[in-house]
Amino acid sequence: MPGYDPWNVDRAAAIIAGHARREGATLPILHALQETFGYVDREAVPLIAEALNLSRAEVHGCLTFYHDFRSEPAGRHTVKLCRAEACQAVGADALHDEVLHRYDVAWHGTTRDGRVTVEPVFCLGLCACGPAALVDGAPVGRLDLDALEDALTEAAA
Repeated sequence: MPGYDPWNVDRAAAIIAGHARREGATLPILHALQETFGYVDREAVPLIAEALNLSRAEVHGCLTFYHDFRSEPAGRHTVKLCRAEACQAVGADALHDEVLHRYDVAWHGTTRDGRVTVEPVFCLGLCACGPAALVDGAPVGRLDLDALEDALTEAAA
């Protein structure tokens, strides 16, 4: 995972101001904040709303509608498990249950030690290699629990 800056209201305000004049600025602002901080802090919602003359509900709705945005920092490693039909056909649902159980998390959850965040994703384009996942952005096919641990160990190195 790339290193992220710690949350900073002044830096967030500068990012928002840098995008506020763009047409359809909400998504570019959310992306820029997440790229900088690794997540979009809840404190950003009123800042964005004020800068764009939107309600807080509109900004919050946009933030929560798109699954790629986080409102809390992710773990040191992110695992995005494919939930598409091709992966389901080769056992992804059972694997997902095992992964969530092994790491004691729910979808979009982070382990207690902050090591791993597990998120669903809908099709990675690795249909012939399912079950598939992205581990810190790197594709992993024919996934099982051992392959996932191997990928996480490799990512940590």
